[in-house]
Amino acid sequence: MGEEQKLSADQQLALAFEQLENARDFTTAVEEEFALLDPDTLGLDNRFEELQALAAGREVESHLVGELIASEAEVRTGRCETFAEAAAKMSERREQLTALADELGVLLGASGAHPWSPWQAQRIIDTPHYRRNDELLRYVVWRNNTFGQHVHVAVRGADRAVWVANAMRNFLPELLALSASSPFVEDVNSGLHSARTQIFTRTFPRCGVPDAFSDWHEYEEFVRFLYHTGSVEEHTQLWWSVRVHLAFPTVEVRIADAQPDLGEARSLAALAFSLVARCARAIDENEPLVWHPHRMIEENLWRAIRWGLSGEMINLKTGEVRSTRAAVEELIEWVMPVAEELGAASYLAVPEQNSAERQIARFDAGASLQEIYAELVRGKERVGGR
Repeated sequence: MGEEQKLSADQQLALAFEQLENARDFTTAVEEEFALLDPDTLGLDNRFEELQALAAGREVESHLVGELIASEAEVRTGRCETFAEAAAKMSERREQLTALADELGVLLGASGAHPWSPWQAQRIIDTPHYRRNDELLRYVVWRNNTFGQHVHVAVRGADRAVWVANAMRNFLPELLALSASSPFVEDVNSGLHSARTQIFTRTFPRCGVPDAFSDWHEYEEFVRFLYHTGSVEEHTQLWWSVRVHLAFPTVEVRIADAQPDLGEARSLAALAFSLVARCARAIDENEPLVWHPHRMIEENLWRAIRWGLSGEMINLKTGEVRSTRAAVEELIEWVMPVAEELGAASYLAVPEQNSAERQIARFDAGASLQEIYAELVRGKERVGGR
């Protein structure tokens, strides 16, 4: 936030255009959101400000930010020149955050939603940005006690960035299905694999799958329309699941649930990164990219929310229905040449079970939500990862 808040809409858009036109392709950054937990009950614990105070003067300080509620912390890799650097920074930031949490006496959780802590007990952090969102959104923002992973990938050229974002809309369901980690919320088995997406994407305005835009001019005109009609006060109030960022020269992929396992977090980030790069290369080489209508993508997005990696996806070009795992594997095959070129290929993988599937399997075997979450927090899927 900071300086960009002082800019008018026209100034922000002009600056964004200039930065995009001069960006260096495929630098990247990853943001991960974590729950702060009481070590005895594993319930959400409103202690972010204390955690932030502990970070003062340490390397992690500038990479640790608040994210809506005081029982949540976000760490960012910062801009990385390569994906390998970002993958290393993901591990480093998790270790730094874990060290702070240990010192404070809290634990960290990393799944798309907390299984039982009530949203009514969470306090919104006292910053100008979140005060504005609280005043604007009320119940919608109060209810959003969820945790995600975002990936920024720099794309040179304003039109090109818009076209890449258009194409990335198609792949949001597969990325969500791969990431699904939130079957339990409000002390129930939701029956979904990503309750987080249902809570956040289905309630926030300007969220989920955006429309496709013909070029930067059309995108810019819509953003200017939102400002001039008082619909938004700042560009971060475009909460789409993929967006051309207006403070950084990046395409930001925002669809994923938070990941308990570091290796799976890296794999998910690698796929988002590689897809952005592959789409940019397709544009450069005049390879046809289809921008499917919102209504078509939504059919697959629902399948990802409901059944995650265990379900099926529609091939929107042919109408064929095949397993979601097969759909994700097709994407990996499609991006592999550019992933190899850019050093992300070794991170790409589809797990035998993702986090939601593992949690559901334990529930079906008779484990309680408390037992399952304790295993996520304290067991092999601990935030420090492997």
